[in-house]
Amino acid sequence: MRNLDITTLRSFVAVADQGGVTRAAGFLHLTQSAVSMQLKRLEELLGLELLDRSGRTIALTASGEQLLAYARRMIALNDEVISKLTDQAFEGEVVLGVPHDIVYPAIPRVLQRFNADFPRVRVQLVSSYSMQLKDMLKRGECDLILTTEANRGDGAETVAELPLRWIGAPGGSAWRKRPIPIAVGRRCMFRPQMIAALDEAGLPWELSVETENDRTIEATVSADLAIHAMLDGTEAAHLVQIDDGGVLPDLPAHMINLYGGEPGRGPVVEALTDLVRQNFRMLGSSPLKAVVG
Repeated sequence: MRNLDITTLRSFVAVADQGGVTRAAGFLHLTQSAVSMQLKRLEELLGLELLDRSGRTIALTASGEQLLAYARRMIALNDEVISKLTDQAFEGEVVLGVPHDIVYPAIPRVLQRFNADFPRVRVQLVSSYSMQLKDMLKRGECDLILTTEANRGDGAETVAELPLRWIGAPGGSAWRKRPIPIAVGRRCMFRPQMIAALDEAGLPWELSVETENDRTIEATVSADLAIHAMLDGTEAAHLVQIDDGGVLPDLPAHMINLYGGEPGRGPVVEALTDLVRQNFRMLGSSPLKAVVG
């Protein structure tokens, strides 16, 4: 296994760009003999002549011309890695607020990719209700938030528009019961639409669970003790969209809105904004259910 050395590649590129060893040595702050030795090592490693030394000036051979493009890319990638991992400008914390019910599947992919790009920046994920997140943004407690709303709010960017779906346990039958048991959060924005749709369809219902805890709702629904509603594609792996054959009424679409993503917030917030935007737009425009990225 042979490995190219970035130092030798940097000397090679400098010779090609500066037109000779002498100028390259000055550019790199090295001696001429050091640059010449690095070029010799590179040629010996590859078993190729990279420089045509037959004339009065140094020129690249055909192999040298081919290597030059690769060398530039390898040096650029090397410098990017060093910069991202060591640059003090990319340190600190950014606070991202997301409603409980749209954390999956997009947010884990966002956090994973962001950590790879900015390993020295910590993302504090705050999960709460849309109205509370909007208040936190106004108070400066969040840098960026997502909300689920029936309409686009002032200053918001809609990154996805998804229909609400009735959610139940795999193979469950809770939706067949009368009255239909439903599990909802006390401050859930979908609650009025769920109740209104059932009332309009003339389907009796009862509150099986009314809680502040989304985990309680998930446990109740996955146990087939109630049904719930979530945006299409955001249901957990242990829950399914109910195939009721048209018995349950259709539910309206809701918007996933992004706040705080305006330009000029700095490279860290802008990078996080782009990742959030890309992943939720993919969720809204493709049949992805559990994979976004």
